[in-house]
Amino acid sequence: MNHQKNMISLIFLVFLSLHLANGQLNYYYYYASCPNLQMIVKYGVWAAMKNDTRIAASLLRLHFHDCFVNGCDGSVLLDDTKTFTGEKNAGPNRNSVRGFEVIDNIKADVERACPFTVSCVDILTLAAREAVVLSGGPNWPVTLGRRDGLTANLKAANTNLPAPFEPLANITAKFAAVGLDSRDVVALSGAHTIGLAQCFTFKNRLFDFRGTGQPDPNLDSSLASSLKTACPNVDKSNTNLNSLDMVTTYGFDNAYYKNLVNNAGLLESDQALMSDPKTASMVKDYSTYPYLFYRDFSTSMTKLGNIGVITGLNGEIRKKCGEINH
Repeated sequence: MNHQKNMISLIFLVFLSLHLANGQLNYYYYYASCPNLQMIVKYGVWAAMKNDTRIAASLLRLHFHDCFVNGCDGSVLLDDTKTFTGEKNAGPNRNSVRGFEVIDNIKADVERACPFTVSCVDILTLAAREAVVLSGGPNWPVTLGRRDGLTANLKAANTNLPAPFEPLANITAKFAAVGLDSRDVVALSGAHTIGLAQCFTFKNRLFDFRGTGQPDPNLDSSLASSLKTACPNVDKSNTNLNSLDMVTTYGFDNAYYKNLVNNAGLLESDQALMSDPKTASMVKDYSTYPYLFYRDFSTSMTKLGNIGVITGLNGEIRKKCGEINH
């Protein structure tokens, strides 16, 4: 009986090694080399969330900002040096994207368990999933085997990432450029069901919408009134934080879509989803059927995590996430 089990295990490992040699992502990539990886990542995210309620949304956003620039390669994690410019100081990232120390801490734990085995980008991809799950959202299987990139792209970080002030057509085009469609736009925007935003990202809607000198007519008046208190029309309020979803700030659910239906989306780019009949129809579906949102969000996150990945013998397994190996 034991001999039969050993033969089955051997056949599985041979199949797995052949699969890995093809440079394809799969669910069992670290099955033999780092069997406790997913538990280490889950614990690291859980511990971080105990200390910082914002961190789940931050990790999810960090993954998004990584994959939209150079593909999912961990480029957003690289620090600037005297001879190298990373993406951390790009306009959409500077003083905004956060969670780097959480990935560094998890990487250190993983290195102790499985030295020089797991890429930083795989850790970030898993951490984004755990952030959603631990916030009450859906779970989905994550394929693994991504390798870390050897460079970053400051210019692409400044131009490729969607901005909260952009028209829906521009945002949709940026998604399409990385292989994501309009359903992915609506589903992934649902990530704004958790987390906070700085006042400067929506203050124009309160005081001077598109240069009119008036508030955004599409913004719910009671919400606008409360936001004006939180974000007075002075520069020093620009970095004040407000909930993207006032109903359940830290709970991953479909309240974000209910807000949009009621003209209570915080960002202009969020509320714009109601301006197009196609995307508005999806918003209404997600506001009514949370499990439909969970299903599509999981599908879109899988697509996001597969953008431009580096596999096989390309790239590297970074020893430290903030720098390429020397």
